[in-house]
Amino acid sequence: MTGYKLDDRAKTITIMVNDVFAAQDFTPKEVEKIYKKIRGKLPKPYKKYKINVSANGMTIDELLPYSTYKDGKKPILWGDINYEGKPWVKNISSPIRITHGLQNRHIAVWASHGRYFDINKDVWKWQRPKLFGTCEDLFTPTIVVPYLIPMLENAGAIVFTPRERDWQRNEIVIDNDDYKPGTKYIEVSLGNEWKTANSKGFSNRFTYSLTDGQNPFTSGTARIVKTTGRKKKASIVSYQPKFPKDGKYAVYVSYQTVKGSVDDACYTVWHKGEKTEFHVNQKIGGGTWVYLGHFNFDKGSSEFNRVTISNVSSQKGYVTTDAVRFGGGMGNVERNGKKSNLPRCYEGARYYAQWAGMPYSIYSTRKGMDDYSDDINVRSLMTNYLAGSSIYVPSKKGLGVPLELALAVHSDAGYSKDGDAIIGSLAIYTTNFNDGRLNSGISRFASRDFAKALLTNIDKDLRLKYGNWNKRYLWDRNYSETRLPEVPSAIIETMSHQNFPDMAMGQDPDFKFSLARSLYKTIVRYVCDQHGLPSIISPLTPSGFKVEINNTDEALLSWKAVDDPHEPTSHPDGYIIYTATGHSDFDNGTYIHSSTNYKLKLAPDVLYSFKITAVNRGGESFPSDILCAQYSPKAKAGIMIVNGFHRQSSPSIRNNSYEQGFDIDDDMGITNGPTIGWVGTQTCFNRSRMGIEDESGLGWSNDNLTGIIIAGNNKDNVRTHAQAIHDAGTYNISSCQSEEAENGNIDLNKYKVIDFLSGLERDDGHSLVRYKTFSPSMQRQLSRYATNGGAIFVSGAYIGSDMTTGEDRSFLAATFKCTSSEYVRHAGDSVNGLGTTLSFFSSVNEDHYAATRSDVLTPIYPAFTAMRYNNGKDAAVAYKSTKFNAFAMGFPFECIKMENKRSDIMRGILRFLTE
Repeated sequence: MTGYKLDDRAKTITIMVNDVFAAQDFTPKEVEKIYKKIRGKLPKPYKKYKINVSANGMTIDELLPYSTYKDGKKPILWGDINYEGKPWVKNISSPIRITHGLQNRHIAVWASHGRYFDINKDVWKWQRPKLFGTCEDLFTPTIVVPYLIPMLENAGAIVFTPRERDWQRNEIVIDNDDYKPGTKYIEVSLGNEWKTANSKGFSNRFTYSLTDGQNPFTSGTARIVKTTGRKKKASIVSYQPKFPKDGKYAVYVSYQTVKGSVDDACYTVWHKGEKTEFHVNQKIGGGTWVYLGHFNFDKGSSEFNRVTISNVSSQKGYVTTDAVRFGGGMGNVERNGKKSNLPRCYEGARYYAQWAGMPYSIYSTRKGMDDYSDDINVRSLMTNYLAGSSIYVPSKKGLGVPLELALAVHSDAGYSKDGDAIIGSLAIYTTNFNDGRLNSGISRFASRDFAKALLTNIDKDLRLKYGNWNKRYLWDRNYSETRLPEVPSAIIETMSHQNFPDMAMGQDPDFKFSLARSLYKTIVRYVCDQHGLPSIISPLTPSGFKVEINNTDEALLSWKAVDDPHEPTSHPDGYIIYTATGHSDFDNGTYIHSSTNYKLKLAPDVLYSFKITAVNRGGESFPSDILCAQYSPKAKAGIMIVNGFHRQSSPSIRNNSYEQGFDIDDDMGITNGPTIGWVGTQTCFNRSRMGIEDESGLGWSNDNLTGIIIAGNNKDNVRTHAQAIHDAGTYNISSCQSEEAENGNIDLNKYKVIDFLSGLERDDGHSLVRYKTFSPSMQRQLSRYATNGGAIFVSGAYIGSDMTTGEDRSFLAATFKCTSSEYVRHAGDSVNGLGTTLSFFSSVNEDHYAATRSDVLTPIYPAFTAMRYNNGKDAAVAYKSTKFNAFAMGFPFECIKMENKRSDIMRGILRFLTE
């Protein structure tokens, strides 16, 4: 109790309690019990007074969740308020239909902060301190962008985020007014003619520089055409960029919403020869960038890599088109004549909002004098502007996008004094604003329910999986990101970026996935509950994936369902198999109902690639590793590629009586795909300097990694090996995830060669999931295969140094005829051997994951050194006998930089092993 107020005239007693008390999970029964206990303690004259227990101006009766009604009825907070129109964007090439997830739901989600310009100091800077190799500006996007947003989208949601979501430094913008050299803007009119629209449009002249107040979406023109229902009479605009390099690029389109706009404007994205079609609802969201998705494109300019829009529609009306943007690009907003000189994804929302055509009043409430405050406010104000005029924000003018929920993902300051305890999570909401009502008229207590569910579920889910987490507070506070949104909103402070025990878990990719999945599950259930609908949680990624060729033209794909023990609704109903041939991109998938295997006829000598997802009525899982197959009628041998590289890890950890932190120089770790999450290497590890936020404080880090979009494990390493085998000769190719070989579910003896890729796999001693280059059972399988006369090619950065026990070293000596007692760090740019010199990725970069340290392998006679690092130390060992053959490479094969070098090296290795 923090105080009380006695009113004898009204005969009431108000007892004030603190936030900790108010953060309890109240139920009607518990509230009744509290009041009964208080009344029993009161002196007799006051026992008939009305009692109120209050926190922040609200009684604990009001703090009851909407889901706890005395009549037991399930609440529907939105009531009759429900968006019934077409979604802003819909992928019509998808083979599945989601019915119990977030279909047709529009959600705003953002990661906190970002690089900003300090007007007073005339410098671009981070909003939060550089601690433990990162800062909040970069840490929270590594949860939101690769994990949370895809989970929501896989459940059917259309997700808006006010920071640039594409971690691609290149950007190509094609516009009807002033497209750039090397790009192509082509209009084709077979029926109705394209004309200049009356409304203003985008101008490409601001691509490289925007000054305060300039709006690229009101400085040009757009094009307009009447619709047709006849495909043969379609009028089309083609946007064909010139890509500076191969890679994955986000695709954004723009248009103008006019009287008569249709809700099914048809866009086609052509990506490496494949095509994916979308319907975009042009009745809403005109005059800004509209995200379609991420796609792989080839370097250069080609009709196989472009975007087209047609005027074919089911409705009479108009289709408009303006600019198309490929890639996130570099920051282009100038402040006092200075740009950030960083990719746009590093910057705060204020600058993306200007590039996205927001009015000045939205992105600069401080009229250009305080970018820090502008950035805090614009996340909510941009959400409101997009949602204005929709059914959820009816009384504000805006673009009509039916955003119905907003979530801000932050990390927090604070540290445990002993340096060993978890600080954990807290959630924030705001009720005391606008008379406690949101724009649609519903109560702001909807935000409290949302925040409370987020906090409760994070604590439950993380404890169930890891056995350790901490639930802090549920705060009703006057914060911009929960006060300004006109829809239910919350801030989740995921953990403390100042407390190393939090960050040691928080930088583990497995933890990020689990945290994001908890947030996603809460959002699904919350949104469905508020509309009175049932919900189903999407499945987990299938395991045990394998693709086998048995000397025929038929590939047999098989896999296993993975059930979530804490989510019974997440069991898969079916699966999607995505297929690519040669260097093309993956198709839009083939749906397989229930079955966990699939047969496919293969064209001869064509390399096929596959990945698989699990699906149910609630959504789709993340994809599996990519596996490959090839059938060659004149095959010399059958090869099984075993993918043993699954590790996802934070950097090396120092945590003892004197030191704490991440030793990035020792081991960078490996992320799931690329990351922008590192600002620089940690410079202070001194535990006694805990809590100090300058260069002398624990965790302080430098800037040597700032601006580098560091490549991670893209799960495409089998494809790299298979392409090299395809180029090297005539072979049948099969592939599998290592657990299938490890568990004996594959007869390895059917294959002339085993290509075992282990990448950066190793037991690092700190990852939340244990990894091992060769587990004891895998050692037995490979030893048995070698004893039966097999041939093994193994490559990886830790195939020797991860062999630490006597049994491990005996296996290494017997099976690969080598020992390993040292490694090289940043092994240089060249390796010599097999008649050539090659380079491999040994330093962090944006193109491919790097082996920043790699093993020195010493041959055991009669084995011999086959390759050497540029410092003269042994990089590869070859062994040939009448019993078995082996080739062991102390760095990952897939890290070799040039494709032609990989093909040449693979050709030499396979000849050695098979001839």
